[in-house]
Amino acid sequence: IGTDIGGSVRLPAAWCGLVGFKPTLGRIPIDPYYTGRCAGPMTRSVDDAVLMMRYLARPDARDATSLPPLTGDWSDAPVSVNGLKIGLMLEPGAGLQPEGFVCAAVEQAARLFESHGAQVRTLAPIMDRAQLDGLDRFWRARQWAELSALGAEQFAKVLPYIRDWAAPGADLSGVEAVLGFNQTFEMRRRAAQVFSEFDLVLSPTNQINHFPAQWPSPSNDPQQPFEHIVFTLPWNMGEQPALSINCGFAADGLPIGLQMIAPRFADQWLLQVAKTYESWRGAIHNWPNPPSH
Repeated sequence: IGTDIGGSVRLPAAWCGLVGFKPTLGRIPIDPYYTGRCAGPMTRSVDDAVLMMRYLARPDARDATSLPPLTGDWSDAPVSVNGLKIGLMLEPGAGLQPEGFVCAAVEQAARLFESHGAQVRTLAPIMDRAQLDGLDRFWRARQWAELSALGAEQFAKVLPYIRDWAAPGADLSGVEAVLGFNQTFEMRRRAAQVFSEFDLVLSPTNQINHFPAQWPSPSNDPQQPFEHIVFTLPWNMGEQPALSINCGFAADGLPIGLQMIAPRFADQWLLQVAKTYESWRGAIHNWPNPPSH
């Protein structure tokens, strides 16, 4: 189980060939709760994700965003995709550009939906530089406020990358921080607008397929920390359920993640759609192994 405020369940799941599910905000109670912050399972199969959701998705009064209990049980039964309107988003709109073979694998998955009766149309990116940088500024200010409350011994234990990233937050004005936070509402507006046209969105999960394990992020630059989360971030702010599932492997054998996004509260249905795709794709037999050396 992981926590996800910008992609931190889906991104590692995609890099490891797993199913990573970020439900609608409040579906799984979380403490402390915060804008966009969700908990979700990372599993080897959709069946296991469904099994975990049966126990995780129960209300808890300690989370003021916790949703009411669902009336129906979580099902891993495949569903028909015939007639679904699917948006295929291959451009992030900001940050790192997805690698060509990643887009090719995601597009191949979309054509599989199309072959089963879905209508697939290209969807323009909903993120842009202003949104990404605005949220970055606000999160720096917020993180610096939290770091400033630590004692010297605790502060010294914070990853230097995080300290370097958050430090400019000390110099941001209140107006700058608020303007940055307001970008979350623009992300929410754009994310909601997508589902006035589409039933489901498909995109890459990761913009970059791999990076050195010792790097804190794919950019390895504390001044550009969110360049790799542009496909995943808006659905946290918009509160839509989103799931990553393996859709193939690169030439070097590393996994490729397909992200599926559904309207708010359609968590159960999204897992069933993922099960449908998984049944077409088949089981994974060549799980990544650590280097022999």
